[in-house]
Amino acid sequence: MASLSPGQHAHWSSRFAFVMAAVGSSVGLGNLWRFPFQTGENGGSAFVLVYLFCVALVAYPVLNAELSIGRNAQLSAVGATRKMAHNSGASTRWSIVGWFGMIGAFLILCTYSVIAGQVMAFSAMGFLGEFGSSPVGEAPVSLYNSIPVQIFWHSLFIVLTVLIVARGLKGGIEQAVTILMPLFFVMLIGLSVFSLLRGDALETLNYLFAPDFTKITPGVVLAALGQALFSVSVGSAIMITYGSYLPRSENLGTSSAIIAGSDTLVALIAGLMIFPIVFLVGIDPASGMGLIFNALPAVFADMAFGNMVGGAFFFLAFIAALTSSISLLQVIVAWAEEHTDMSAGMAATVAGALVWMVGVGAVYSPVFGGAFVDVLSGEIFLPITAFLVAVFAGWVIPKATMRHENSEMSEGVFSLWRFLLRYVCPIVIGAILVLGLNARFGVFGG
Repeated sequence: MASLSPGQHAHWSSRFAFVMAAVGSSVGLGNLWRFPFQTGENGGSAFVLVYLFCVALVAYPVLNAELSIGRNAQLSAVGATRKMAHNSGASTRWSIVGWFGMIGAFLILCTYSVIAGQVMAFSAMGFLGEFGSSPVGEAPVSLYNSIPVQIFWHSLFIVLTVLIVARGLKGGIEQAVTILMPLFFVMLIGLSVFSLLRGDALETLNYLFAPDFTKITPGVVLAALGQALFSVSVGSAIMITYGSYLPRSENLGTSSAIIAGSDTLVALIAGLMIFPIVFLVGIDPASGMGLIFNALPAVFADMAFGNMVGGAFFFLAFIAALTSSISLLQVIVAWAEEHTDMSAGMAATVAGALVWMVGVGAVYSPVFGGAFVDVLSGEIFLPITAFLVAVFAGWVIPKATMRHENSEMSEGVFSLWRFLLRYVCPIVIGAILVLGLNARFGVFGG
């Protein structure tokens, strides 16, 4: 069995490449549909305000902890948590943190790739002028009713993801994200300006940025906390993996702030892109994924140049999905390279094939795809891993080790970060997990 040492570990060629990869991993389909949906369901600007606090007080500390663990160990998520536990004099069973994260990444990718394939299909429909060729809702229905078509797009998306990851860190991931992410931001800003000019900009600005404090309820706080963790990509071992490729010269606190801030900015701009059109035509802003796949194609069909705009919108979503999927697959590939004799290409191919098979199962069985794998990954593995990371980094790893990894922080900032990591994050994430499981399964009564 192979075992890569830290000295054999690849490193990012530049800070720009790392930031683009990390932002690309956190910016995904959730920014384009889940954030607007959560905002619509939970009081608009009240939710946005609470969400910003949750990112700063919960998501950021865990994100920085994951990067610190990865850079210190210079190993995959499983190897890093095992090494850090051993060096801290704790049980190597703490490697369960890495295992939970890696399994969660695999499960997320299984269902994510199916949805991403549908996004690719809608982009093609738009550029081919097909949004206006069918009655409202017929295009998505025809896609969902055709299993071979869904499998084709799912397969194509998996192939693209595997081809990028198989080329390695510098030849594949870096080259992809340094091209795709700048293109993503240009398209995002362009589509947002178009939407604000064509849609109801005033209603959108009031909805997103005029807070009504009376709408802040425990339910809104819980939803904002869950969205913050989901959006910033903590709990899936991605940031431990990407952090392992960082040089000692990188300022982790600043990088974490850039990643969390960029992800939040994208979510807000996505709201400026989607809500003006939503309010213009009177669509319910709390329509969820149906807003993206059912309502918007019909709206695009009635707009001048709507098919091209719609095609561009779904291509934007495709970029977000691809950069996220690359990072999810890399979590698995990094472990395989480290603990087996497989090359990056072979590991990516094998992992991609497994993801493809589970994804096909999700296509054939909506219950399996939507109610099992999705719940298992998003509502169980993700929050459990984030909780374990906070406990592991806050209570198991010595303070001196974490201080060494965050030497650029002032003593006051470091103390605040560690306090949040040790006390606030475990309590809050634990509450999200318990309340989520209780709401889903009633496991705690009530």
